[in-house]
Amino acid sequence: MNTPEFFISHRLPVAEAAKRAGYEVHVASARGGAVEKIEDAGFQHHVIEFARSGQNPLQEMRTLKQLFILFRSLQPDLVHLVTIKPVLYGGLVARFTGVSGVVAAVSGLGTVFVANSMVSKLRRWLVTRLYVQAFKQRRLAVIFQNPIDRETLLSTGALSIGNTRMIRGSGVAMAEYPYLPEPAGKPVVVMAARLLKDKGVAEFVNAANILSDRGVDVDMRLIGSADPGNPGSVTNEELDSWKQDGHVTLMGYRTDIAYQYASANIVCLPSYYGEGLPKSLVEAAACGRAVVTTDHPGCRDAIKPDETGVLVPVKDSVALANAIHKLIDQPELRKDMGAAGRALAEECFSIDNVVAQHLKIYEEVTVHD
Repeated sequence: MNTPEFFISHRLPVAEAAKRAGYEVHVASARGGAVEKIEDAGFQHHVIEFARSGQNPLQEMRTLKQLFILFRSLQPDLVHLVTIKPVLYGGLVARFTGVSGVVAAVSGLGTVFVANSMVSKLRRWLVTRLYVQAFKQRRLAVIFQNPIDRETLLSTGALSIGNTRMIRGSGVAMAEYPYLPEPAGKPVVVMAARLLKDKGVAEFVNAANILSDRGVDVDMRLIGSADPGNPGSVTNEELDSWKQDGHVTLMGYRTDIAYQYASANIVCLPSYYGEGLPKSLVEAAACGRAVVTTDHPGCRDAIKPDETGVLVPVKDSVALANAIHKLIDQPELRKDMGAAGRALAEECFSIDNVVAQHLKIYEEVTVHD
């Protein structure tokens, strides 16, 4: 996968369960501060130099070479590929190194299947061809988090329906996200995400401005930091401007999300990014908080509309402000939505359920002829 931090936050329980089940588990990712945590958890880590922007052909070839050497050295019976570039590159390398079983996790399609510029269309054509080649495996299971992503890739002819599986998100440890009563006092609305434009950060800030103009007494908190290596990141200049305006409380990068949600009344994610099933919304449901999110693949699949949260159109700051305003004015409604969200999380998003589904897929893909 791209980063060791993503492994820790999204895949560690699956790897630990696989190890308990008798698998010898290795982890390959780019360098990062979380490598030590991976090794402390008892896994051997291998560095693969993934470049997220992928603009340098020499770097991309170097990544492919590193994967090829690693697969030839380890000769794995099964590889589990997570996020777009590892799925594409790892799938190609698995074909040519004789890996017998491949599990590919499509946790969102990113922006490549959404944007419509000429450059984006060319990139989409190229990525589709890569998916076709990466999915030509002896044994293959492709895990999707929402049905739209599955239908999108099925429509390209890259794979058949029999190779697809559906798991709603990466799971949440319910005990770590307790369902606590809402705090008293000024209502708090939290957005926690990578600060990418496509995540709807500007719309969140605009909604805060609208609510301020209406005289609504609310604390709008934005959790996350700029990502200079990503061309879609908000800039430090934008963050400075928002801080100066004072309509949004900038919290920076935080790891105590359960506490932040427990300290909030409403959780918001106005994303139009190519989401799989946003972990932030799963965590919000576990914490029993009403959600405001967009009617967009992945986001709408993480809630029950009008039961656990409210859907708004993408890129519509006014609709976003209206939905937040409604939940501020109707505390009983948002508390009922929070309770329904907790029930949804217990039924569908429990990490135990997600881990069990992954182990079943591993067994299917590693069955010997």
